[in-house]
Amino acid sequence: MRDNCGPGSAHSSRAASDVAEANVGAMWPESRLRGAEEAAPHGGQSSLLRAGETCWRVESAGRIAFLLDNAAYFAAAKAAMLRAERSILLLGWDFDPRTRLCPDAAAQEPPDEIGPLLTALATQRPGLDIRVLVWDIPLLLTARRQFFPRRAAARFRGGQVHFHLDHAPIGACHHQKSLIIDDAIAFCGGGDFAINRWDTPRHPDHDARRRLPFGREHAPRHEVMMLVDGGAAAALGQLARERWLHATGERIAPPPPVGGDPWPQEVPPDLMGAPRLGIARTEPAWMHDPPAREVEALYLAAIAAARRFIYLENQYFAWPRLADALAARLAEAEGPEILLIVSRRSPGILDRMTMDAPRDSLVARLRAADRHGRFSAYAPRTAGGRTVIVHSKVAIIDDRLLRVGSANLNNRSGGFDTECDLALEAPAGPDGARVQAAIRRFRERLIGHFLDVDDARMAAAITAAGGLAKGIEALDGGRSQRRLPPLQPGEPGPFGAVVAALQLGNPCGPEDSWRPWRRWRAS
Repeated sequence: MRDNCGPGSAHSSRAASDVAEANVGAMWPESRLRGAEEAAPHGGQSSLLRAGETCWRVESAGRIAFLLDNAAYFAAAKAAMLRAERSILLLGWDFDPRTRLCPDAAAQEPPDEIGPLLTALATQRPGLDIRVLVWDIPLLLTARRQFFPRRAAARFRGGQVHFHLDHAPIGACHHQKSLIIDDAIAFCGGGDFAINRWDTPRHPDHDARRRLPFGREHAPRHEVMMLVDGGAAAALGQLARERWLHATGERIAPPPPVGGDPWPQEVPPDLMGAPRLGIARTEPAWMHDPPAREVEALYLAAIAAARRFIYLENQYFAWPRLADALAARLAEAEGPEILLIVSRRSPGILDRMTMDAPRDSLVARLRAADRHGRFSAYAPRTAGGRTVIVHSKVAIIDDRLLRVGSANLNNRSGGFDTECDLALEAPAGPDGARVQAAIRRFRERLIGHFLDVDDARMAAAITAAGGLAKGIEALDGGRSQRRLPPLQPGEPGPFGAVVAALQLGNPCGPEDSWRPWRRWRAS
């Protein structure tokens, strides 16, 4: 099969290192954050990535790429799957086999929809093991998705693609999103293969390629994924196999080393050689499994350690514990600048009911706490004024730490839903400057793409203005139609005030999932 999204020639030999299979099932219990003086030294400052506390594992990667929006992710995923030799493992929250990967591709060979593509690969390559594990979304929520992903089970039944719906504690969900090819490369981030997710970094007002199967155009949407190889990819494969074991009772052996390289040739690495790449998880305590709360621990450690910048872009902002940590930094006379980018409002009715009112409450609180003028919140729009749905989950701390994953900024992602984030940390010593430069460039690229400017112009504006928000205002403040207008929190009303105070629909963990009064906050 040949990829019709771009060149299909082979890439350089596999850079992945072989990693021994370990038991992921022994989840680390939640641990208290240690102070810098208690942590292992890391070039004059403690490392933020501490195995067993702020992350599950610290691995390395020979190549890292940051994929901006799902046009890039879907095309790269298709190219990588076409190169797969032994194994394709896909974890998702949502999945629709009708999802087109390259909607502007003229030819239909190989298939462009992910369902037929996986079926064709499994049929034509008997030695290729393909497994898809997706959360069993409750019936009420699947109705808005034409009963997908449940209908996908019937699509693959009796075939050679192993498809399974996974269960979680009542009220919780499996939210990890990763795609692992041959244990040699892995994608991790916030993207699902669903019919309303494709978009380009330009986020035009209208695009004929953003078309649902029944013809209607879907809204502009922003997403970020990270692509890695090496030990980090092998570790994500191990994590996916452990999920499969928990869901099905079937133990899968890791794939043997392959001769080719599934890295998509069309994706140049943004960084060659990353010695410190952490994998942070959230796992709720359920049945016999203890909890893992590394996602939360890493956020709190990173916020406490920030010196100049805390950049957050996320689907939600409804995490009071994180807001407390940010407010404490805003109270400092010489604390870091904090920049938040979220959607103007959530796209779904349920999300708007449960997430927007808490977000507005927390944003208003941080603005009130911002005595030194270092907090800004923005909501991106298209050139014509349409809302851009922010679905990414990105955090960048100074030029030191870049994390991309599935975890939202809400209580659920801290302790109730399953999550997986990748976190790149600049190491100590001379090699750290190279990693810092890659982190800085991607932050400038991220902010700049919302303004439709390149990273060089964005970098110049930030440097000249002396800050992230000041750089945005210098480029965007004078426009008649702003691309990044400040977020205007709405008035919650009586119902919204109750939702915000009780964090309804936003449990911290199984222990309070049906006891919202435990989450009461006098916001």
